[in-house]
Amino acid sequence: MMELNEAAPPPAEGKQGAVLETPYGSVMVSMVGTPRPGRPTIVTFPDVGHTSSSCFGALFAHAELRELLRSFAVLHVDPPGMQQGAPPYPPGYQYPSLEQLASMLPGILQPLHINSIIGIGVGAGAFVLAKFGLLHPEAVEGLVLVNIDPKAKGWMDWAAHKLSGLTTSTNEMILGHLFTQAELAAAPPYVQQLRQRLESGTNSAHLWTMYSSRGDLGLQRGNLRRCPVLLVVGDDSPHVDAAVECNAKLDPTQTSFLKMADGGEPQITQPAKLTEAFKYFVQGMGYMAASAMTRLSRSRTASVSSSTSGEGERGRSRTLSRGSLGGGPAAPQ
Repeated sequence: MMELNEAAPPPAEGKQGAVLETPYGSVMVSMVGTPRPGRPTIVTFPDVGHTSSSCFGALFAHAELRELLRSFAVLHVDPPGMQQGAPPYPPGYQYPSLEQLASMLPGILQPLHINSIIGIGVGAGAFVLAKFGLLHPEAVEGLVLVNIDPKAKGWMDWAAHKLSGLTTSTNEMILGHLFTQAELAAAPPYVQQLRQRLESGTNSAHLWTMYSSRGDLGLQRGNLRRCPVLLVVGDDSPHVDAAVECNAKLDPTQTSFLKMADGGEPQITQPAKLTEAFKYFVQGMGYMAASAMTRLSRSRTASVSSSTSGEGERGRSRTLSRGSLGGGPAAPQ
């Protein structure tokens, strides 16, 4: 089994995790955190254009999430050929579909003795983990799905994609998928970094082709009925309507919907708020005792005060408290 590093963000770009061979090519994985008997492993899967580090680095570097992850192991999975420094695929290479990427996951989890997971996926990664949940419901205890679009791309979407490709580069289409128009115009550092990564040459176009030609996820009311789901989408994200439609297809007693302002990638632009949401999500699953939540809240309060002066056992209730997200006061900044 892979050696675990104490709670830490994904490895920085250029640093190595472990490489696992799958029927669809080599996959880079890194395992961090602290495993606990009887608890699921948190598994992340990034969006098109991202590595685990660029997609989840800001979120897992947040101090309060790192404190929470002292009670969980975390497995960061990069799609085949998407890790930093991966050799380019030859022309005509047939990249696996999103459905095949979902079917690939058991071959990654089983050698690591991972029996159950809480999935955190963004965009294409959210689709893959949700599909895995449909294929293997016994292995998925919860899903955090950011900017998910569960719909198939029909022939009109295909035609629009082809027409866009005549005037817009693949890299620009990927950036338009990831970020809002305001972000692209302002070009903050995280947008510039993604643009530079894409321009430096990656295999992202292969995954983008599969994402743009995906089939329908197959969500129906009740087929994830025992799996709590937290849907998250950026307020101005191009995926708002798709996330709303996904919400309508899920069990309302097991699903919470969180729309976050300021950007299309909440895990990058709003790690504090997403951490707060994830804490309540895990608490609703019965994995965070009230005492632990209080300790985390005190840690946040102490941190804020310092900054200002310088300048349980599993339960069966799995419904996220809506009063803490969206329906009540805003999560702490």
